[in-house]
Amino acid sequence: MEDFFRTLDGHVPKNLYEMFLSQVEPPLLKATLHYCHGNQSRAAEVLGLNRATLRKKLKEHAIDPDQHKFGMPLDP
Repeated sequence: MEDFFRTLDGHVPKNLYEMFLSQVEPPLLKATLHYCHGNQSRAAEVLGLNRATLRKKLKEHAIDPDQHKFGMPLDP
């Protein structure tokens, strides 16, 4: 994050929180689903989220939990 702020050169970013989440959240959700073999209830528990919240986030990021049921490879 410090590098990011250094590159701004005085420019004031907008929506930094959303920008950051859009980069970090999808890989976190995918990795957790992979770890839990696609089990959304378990993934929600591991993440500390309500299952409905997890499902909402999966939909927002167009992540199919079924792709992680059988330990399919993670995206790079």
